[in-house]
Amino acid sequence: QVQLVESGGGLVQAGGSLRLSCAASGLPFTTWTMGWFRQAPGKDREFVAAINLSGAMTYYADSVKGRFTISRDNAKNTAYLQMNILNPEDTAVYYCAATRKVAGVLTHYTMDFWGKGTLVTVSS
Repeated sequence: QVQLVESGGGLVQAGGSLRLSCAASGLPFTTWTMGWFRQAPGKDREFVAAINLSGAMTYYADSVKGRFTISRDNAKNTAYLQMNILNPEDTAVYYCAATRKVAGVLTHYTMDFWGKGTLVTVSS
């Protein structure tokens, strides 16, 4: 059974940082592209970042470029999202997801597995 479990969300002040983790089990982690998405209240789920199998290639939404960094540790079956210079517009539930698709700017309907999400709240 595939499981993706996010952690690391919480409340942070604007300008602060958080690091999200996504622990994967039940799938051969090194064969799956990993992605992060987010969904703010009343809005559609949107792409945030993706990383290829080796971790050498990363992709970001324009809104987070230069502030967020996606990474993965294949030995630990874990993906990460380092979020810096957070602002209130980053407030959302953040989801980890996995796909067999080649890494790129992904869409939510191409993802095969999802975590349950972790809430990030940025106060002004």
